[in-house]
Amino acid sequence: MSYELTIEPIGQTIEVEEGQTILDAALRAGVWLPHACCHGLCATCKVQVIDGEVDHGEASSFALMDFERDEGKTLACCARLESDVTIEAEIEEEADAESIPVRDFPGTVTRIEALTPTIKAVFIETDEPMHFQAGQYINLFLEGGEYSRAFSLANPPSTGREVELNIRIVPGGRGTTWIHEQLKVGERVRLSGPYGRFFVRKSAPEALLFMAGGSGLSSPRSMILDLLEAGDTRPMTLVYGQRNRGELYYHDAFLALAAKYPNFSYVPALSDEPADSGWDGFRGYVLDAATAHFDNDFRGHKAYLCGPPLMIDACITALMQGRLFERDIFMEKFFSAADVQQVRSPLFKRI
Repeated sequence: MSYELTIEPIGQTIEVEEGQTILDAALRAGVWLPHACCHGLCATCKVQVIDGEVDHGEASSFALMDFERDEGKTLACCARLESDVTIEAEIEEEADAESIPVRDFPGTVTRIEALTPTIKAVFIETDEPMHFQAGQYINLFLEGGEYSRAFSLANPPSTGREVELNIRIVPGGRGTTWIHEQLKVGERVRLSGPYGRFFVRKSAPEALLFMAGGSGLSSPRSMILDLLEAGDTRPMTLVYGQRNRGELYYHDAFLALAAKYPNFSYVPALSDEPADSGWDGFRGYVLDAATAHFDNDFRGHKAYLCGPPLMIDACITALMQGRLFERDIFMEKFFSAADVQQVRSPLFKRI
């Protein structure tokens, strides 16, 4: 059984299978709806039901309050249709966004490399190429497809059928623990994608500033490699932070890129490196390194942020203090239930 979903104000009607969420059906039809956590926690995907009946699913009572349910609102990431339905959503036009339908991609794990003591690079050759925009992410299905986890693509789109995921082990995390301890080369896996609205605004003339922390380097790396391969000549700077030198991965590769491309600058920062280690780079956090590098003046830049929610919020504050506006700052966050209180930055109307 399936139902028809009409999405206003674009007037597009798509088919939704029984048990499929509104968000999944829309993304697989190439229709982007605003969303973030995908767990019914953040309310980013809230839409208005104009006609028809829906099951609200596992939507949090905080993200979707009782009076909102009575008013016909629902969360697209949780809601399932019980009849033909018409919804109204806030869909923003982005000149540089590609409309890429989400699909499933079976593949084989070809390599697993230890990048740091806590981060592994997992390389998967998909049975057919996956088209995506640099900065997007996929969902990787684990333990025979029992559940999935979201990971940013660390490779540029030009690599064809091989995708790279940089995965940090989360203490007590079921998915990342399984990947680090049990996933083997040669295993068949399935991923779905691409997801996300994190991409470079290539039509904008401004210089580019990438700020990343931890394994949040994946998306900026994909973006930077894609831009340099395409011959983009705009000035671009990567400010990348880790705790210590042992966790600073792809360091030599970025130094080599900075030596090869005069328009690319690389600023590594370590926040907890031993004083006697011989490290002669910046000591401190990403926002401090960026502020020092640009003398607290970020005008003339588009900034792209990827990393832990607290790092992103701190960087937003630093950028705005350095005279950069909201319209010039873009970001990607991944949320768990523990992150729900940090889903929305107090400085931003939306994320």
